Amino acid sequence: MVMANSCAPHSIEKYSQIPYLTQGMLPAFNMSCSEMIAKWEGMVFQKASCELDVWPYLQTLSSEAISRTAFGSSYEEGRLIFELQTAQAELAAQAAQSLYIPGSRWKFSLFRVLSVVTMVLLSKYPDWQVRAREEVFHVFGNNKPDFEGLNHLKIVNMIFCEVLRLYPPAVALGRTIYEETKVGEMCLPAGVLLSLSLMVLQQDTELWGDDAKEFKPERFSEGVSKATKGQVSYCPFGWVPRICIGQNFAMLEAKMALAMILRRFSFTLSPSYAHAPHTVITLQPQYGAHVMLQKL
Repeated sequence: MVMANSCAPHSIEKYSQIPYLTQGMLPAFNMSCSEMIAKWEGMVFQKASCELDVWPYLQTLSSEAISRTAFGSSYEEGRLIFELQTAQAELAAQAAQSLYIPGSRWKFSLFRVLSVVTMVLLSKYPDWQVRAREEVFHVFGNNKPDFEGLNHLKIVNMIFCEVLRLYPPAVALGRTIYEETKVGEMCLPAGVLLSLSLMVLQQDTELWGDDAKEFKPERFSEGVSKATKGQVSYCPFGWVPRICIGQNFAMLEAKMALAMILRRFSFTLSPSYAHAPHTVITLQPQYGAHVMLQKL
């Protein structure tokens, strides 16, 4: 597969300088993360380890963090809205049998998918979990994660890039052609709906090499542009002009959550974990994400 480089590739590092508005959301993120971690600590209290399905907790964390920033003291109202959105998305998927429906749920789901898949993969690859934890302690010590420090988590960012390459939240992007368009030797008439599979694109061996299906965050050690060799082969946030406007929000929250989790726990996959990603508008674990938590 060869893709034309019609415009310069967008990369995560371009969006790492999160606007001031998003920076102001850090206290709400921290509060929501602290509440979740406190629940986990209660479960592993006086035990060597504890089996936990982290998926529902990360779903709740996402809705609470967004609700706090959007609704302030009335965040319970926001939680209800996101619960209704989740139910609506499931019904829409059943009715339309669609892989992707654009809208606000994309921004809501990005963090949830990114966080849960990252915990699963770091459970499978403990060496990367150790490296990420060492970086978090080096940058923050025991201090509260701050905006500047979160933007300097290079290893964590490499891990997130690779997670999004292997498991993009939206597995496909759809576009409608409004005028006759030529693609290669094909001439497509107006009104045609095109669907681009991101999982196929981002795991294509011609673009990414023979190890395209393997988890190797080091491929992003010099950034997205170097990893893609200048080709438009990595677009987990969509593409211009409809690139996801909620990515900064989700990336900041995901970095905050992972940093706080890594400082408190180590984790491995539970024997009861079943790897079964499926799509309900966005990618998610069909049978949850069961891990064994151990308090540090």
